[in-house]
Order: sequence, then C-alpha cells, then structure tokens
Amino acid sequence: MANTLERLRALNLKLDEKLREMRDDENGHTDKKDLSETDENDFVVEGDSDLDESQRVERLSKILIDNLGFDPNREPVRNRNIKRMTELYLRLDIAKKIEEYGKIMIYKAMNISGIGLKEEDFGEIREGKYVQIIAITYEPDKNGKKKAKNISLAYFGKAESLEEKRKNEVIEFVLRWRYEKAFQNLEHYKHLIGRLKPMNRLF
Repeated sequence: MANTLERLRALNLKLDEKLREMRDDENGHTDKKDLSETDENDFVVEGDSDLDESQRVERLSKILIDNLGFDPNREPVRNRNIKRMTELYLRLDIAKKIEEYGKIMIYKAMNISGIGLKEEDFGEIREGKYVQIIAITYEPDKNGKKKAKNISLAYFGKAESLEEKRKNEVIEFVLRWRYEKAFQNLEHYKHLIGRLKPMNRLF
C-alpha cells in the first residue's frame, strides 16, 4: 500500500510538472461554455443504465470535454486526466450528490477532510476525523458580500476505518480535479493577456 501512496505522490508532482510545461504551450482554447449556465439536457442521455462502466466513462468524459471546449487530440494529457477523473467519479458514487457531471468544475476549489494533502502529511489519516470530499464555492450573504461555502460531495466515514485503496482513490480524484481546474485558470489568464497589445510581447 505504501507503493500506491508513493505513486499518488509522484502523480501530484507529475501534474505540477505538466502545468509548468503548459505555460509554454500556445495551443490553449478559450471558447468553452460557462458551466453554470449549461443546459441540463446536455447531461441527460437515454439508456445510460444499459451502458457498462467503460461506456459510461467515455460518454461522461466526452460531455465534460465538449463543455470545457478543448480538443482532446491536441491535449492528450488533459484528456487522459478527465477520463481517469470520470472513472473515480463513478467509483466513489459522487453522482449521488452531483448528477450532472458536466457541472463538476463549477466549484472554486476542492479539498478532503480527514486526510492530509500537504507534502509533510501527504496521505496521512487524521484519527477521529471523518473523511469527506469537500467542494468550496462562494455565495453572497444577506449584505451581498461573497462568503465561502463548503459542500460535501461524498462521505466515507471515519478516517481510520477507510480502506487503503478507497483512501487513495479519494486522494486521486481530488488531485485530478485540481489539475483540470489549474488548466482552466491558466486559460483564463492567457485569454486576458491575449487582450493586451502589442501582441508580439505575449509568451
């Protein structure tokens, strides 16, 4: 099990490395839809219950990729990340909380309670704590000021009772979600920079 945790740690480092490489890549797209305004019909496909897991992964991944507006052939690493994230979305039963998978990226951030994700405590359980995948969003209060709101996407019981394989899948899902979110943030800033002149100073 230690080897699995080390692979996850290596994945975390690899994702960071890929993000650094992206900063020199000029093939990004900025024409993606606003996820919060997507038509609900984009996520409903008749006969879904008749599909096996691999077919569901392919279908849901395509929906999310289309909605994000990037070409999977031009961004194969991002494409593979989405597919693996989709597999984990199904395995961890996050669909019970978020039925419309295409809206999985509308949150501002995502974290885990009960398991460490920092370098010094990566993968370590916090005894007595409950493991949950927590999405973070911002909503206006009664005065119109935006305040952070935590939303539980999945609950897995006490940390010390969680099986090692399940724990690693929870960690991996959050890391892969963060990876895709980082792509979106880079695209956003690249788009803003692209509006500046003179253009020959960009990248």
